[in-house]
This record gives sequence, structure tokens and C-alpha cells, in this order.
Amino acid sequence: MPCSPQDVSVVVCTLNSESGIRACLQSVKDSGVGEIIVVDARSTDRTPEIASQFANLILEDPGTGLGNARNIGIAQTSGALILNMGSDNVMPPGELVKMIDYLEKGEYQGVSARTKIVGSNYVAQGLNVWRKGRFPSGPNPIIGTPTLFLGERLRAFPYDAQRRFSDDSELCERWAREFNARFAISDAECLEVGKASWPEVKIRAQMYGVSDHEVFSKGVAAGWSLGRRFKSLRHPFTADVFLPMKNTHTTEGLKALPFLLAFAGYRYTGWLGARQSSR
Repeated sequence: MPCSPQDVSVVVCTLNSESGIRACLQSVKDSGVGEIIVVDARSTDRTPEIASQFANLILEDPGTGLGNARNIGIAQTSGALILNMGSDNVMPPGELVKMIDYLEKGEYQGVSARTKIVGSNYVAQGLNVWRKGRFPSGPNPIIGTPTLFLGERLRAFPYDAQRRFSDDSELCERWAREFNARFAISDAECLEVGKASWPEVKIRAQMYGVSDHEVFSKGVAAGWSLGRRFKSLRHPFTADVFLPMKNTHTTEGLKALPFLLAFAGYRYTGWLGARQSSR
């Protein structure tokens, strides 16, 4: 029997998300979801107060990493489908139905949506070129928030609780390896608010860098070849500069090139910082 938004349990992890949490939760409520669970990492602003107006359940995140925080919420879900939303994501009307329809084609165990940054400044333009070039609709080996998964599968085989940032890539790679699972970016569009500034870009890119360090360290420990190590080392440049330039209009790509180079640079500094702190 086909699923509807009422069959979806939403999990949103928060930390001082006062600026965007109302719009996020209002959007999924308006989409008709059956259950909203917020996992809060002891916010010191009004996030819990605002979340209480929408959430069926608010749980505490002990602050050991995003993988564990998501698992805390996932364990309490009851829906046939589970939607992981970022606290800065807003789901426009009708877009969740598109995600559900895409997932129910039967080819995939998880789907995400294309994300559009809200804003008109250069940073917003650069982020949208980056996203359009990096994450086109269609099959993709790794998907990120917002993600819609089969509930029974995600509850049985959740995120790696030890992962702080690279939780999406670890889960997708593990499922592909163990279940031959396939993933895709759907034709649905989700909005992202409050991120169109250089400080936010730096935070995002450096978090990716920490994820790169986690993946690289575990790969080296598992016996990666020199070729595989080099592929990992060049990944930030390939993903954040080469692919957006390749997959967007030449004029649009050239205009965004300074942004893309800065993003990749921030990502490498995050990687180096994580490497130094782990010594």
C-alpha cells in the first residue's frame, strides 16, 4: 500500500536553533507528517520552547555526535518512513510527497531532496551553484539531509554512533556494502535558511573537513592503498570545485569560482585542524 506523509516520522536534531526551528517544524507539520521528534543538545536559547509547540516528543542529545543524536530520535519513531531534517531546512508544500513517490519506485532504500539556499547575496549564489553542481537529481552513492529512509531498515541498521560528522557517508557506504542498497537525490526541492554568510560557509566547510579526516583515518587504518589515499586527499577539490564547474553553465561557474575555491580551502583547513587535534 502506498505511503503518505501521515506515514512519515520526522527527526530533527537541534542545538541553539532558535532562528530557524519554527519555520522547519511548521513546514513538516503543514506537510501532514504523522510524527515529529526533536533531539536537542541542551540548547541555551528558546529552541526547546519553540519545538514544544510542534513536536510529539523532545529528547536530550548528550552531545557525543550527530550520529548518536539521530539514533536517539530514530529509536523512538513509529512511522513506515523516517525523514531526517536539518533544523535549518524548510519543506515547501508538496515536496515531501515527491520524495515519497521517488522512494516508492522500489529502486532505492533512501532518497534526499535538492536543497536551495534562501538569499540573493554572493554567498547564496555561490552555495546554490555548489549545490546544483554537486548534487543533481538521480542516483547518488551518498545522500545528505533532508533524507527519507525506509523506517524498518533505518531502525534496525541506524547511524554509526561514533561518527560526529561523516554519519551520512558511513551509513550509505555500509548499506551499499551489506545490502547492495541504492540511494538517489529526488526531484523534490527543500529550502535552507540562515546559511548565506561567510561565517556559516566556513563552519559548514570545516565540518566537512572533519568528516574527511574521519573517513581518511579509518580508511588508512583499514589498509587503503596509496592510490585510494590520494583519491581521498583530492576529494574536496574534486567535489567542491571541479564538479560544480563541470555541471553548471560556464558563466555561472566562473562567477562562483572564487566562492568554490574558498569553500574547498576552508574544508582543507578543517581537515588539517582535525588531524592536528587527534594527535
